[in-house]
Amino acid sequence: MLLAVAAAPLLLGNGPLRSTPDLGKAEGQCRAGESGPAFLVDVVGLKDRSGHLKLEVYPANDADFLADDNLLVMAGKTFRRVEVTTPATGTPRLCVRVPGPGAYAVTVLHDRDGNRKFNWTHDGIGFSGNPRLGWSKPKARNVAAQAGAGPTPLRIVLNYRNGLASVGPIKGS
Repeated sequence: MLLAVAAAPLLLGNGPLRSTPDLGKAEGQCRAGESGPAFLVDVVGLKDRSGHLKLEVYPANDADFLADDNLLVMAGKTFRRVEVTTPATGTPRLCVRVPGPGAYAVTVLHDRDGNRKFNWTHDGIGFSGNPRLGWSKPKARNVAAQAGAGPTPLRIVLNYRNGLASVGPIKGS
């Protein structure tokens, strides 16, 4: 089934969706004074103020959570992205629009070197619901966040590698 969805644009002559770091940004961008369904995400526990913060929204099911953004968009599924330079001070608050009220899986990446790739030895990551992290991605049900009809506040704590084999929040976060 997934192959058929991925191949549909090729069969229709449209060609595959080009991968780009901007995918999902136009749909996710909040308007000034946003009043529609959105998440207002406070990002806490930054290790430092380097690089970028990237917030992404996925469907709240295991099959689609952290799936390839191109495949999600081509299949008409929810994918939103907001990316900002890490602010020099304060608690970063990111706003991302969602299609409507409902459950979504939300993740924030602290891309410390700005290379747009997650490196678990260097970068930080956090999820809605702030689950305890292990060596695999958390289950979608553990990170599902319920969006209301208007902006819904979320607090996501970032996790970084601590020592040789553990990942967790910075002490005091």
